[in-house]
Amino acid sequence: MDGNIVVLRPHDRVRQDAEPVAAMYRDMGTKAAEQVVTRALGELALTMSGLAQKVRAHDLTDLSRQLRRLQRMSEQLGMVSLGLVAGDVRNCLESSDVTAFSAVWARLLRVAERSLASDKDLLDQSI
Repeated sequence: MDGNIVVLRPHDRVRQDAEPVAAMYRDMGTKAAEQVVTRALGELALTMSGLAQKVRAHDLTDLSRQLRRLQRMSEQLGMVSLGLVAGDVRNCLESSDVTAFSAVWARLLRVAERSLASDKDLLDQSI
């Protein structure tokens, strides 16, 4: 062993599709769509927060259903990466792969943080 420590800093590329939000703006008008999207983003953030609390408490009850909800909400808002990773976490959970779950959960946290931080960008692209 050479004593070198390598620090890994994963950088997940976050993909978003502005079309679902743009369609809401076209169909509903700016004011109504903005309210719907803002409410949906708030619900998504609350769902993610609730999931994080459950995982920290090692409470896997209903986790799969909540991950599916997060996946659906992400897809409806065009948050492609967030939806895909939520599905991956669900698959790890359902296959009882603790190691994979831990790794993919960490990825979900990173992607969620970047996705929710860039939600303003998503709104700006669709107007």
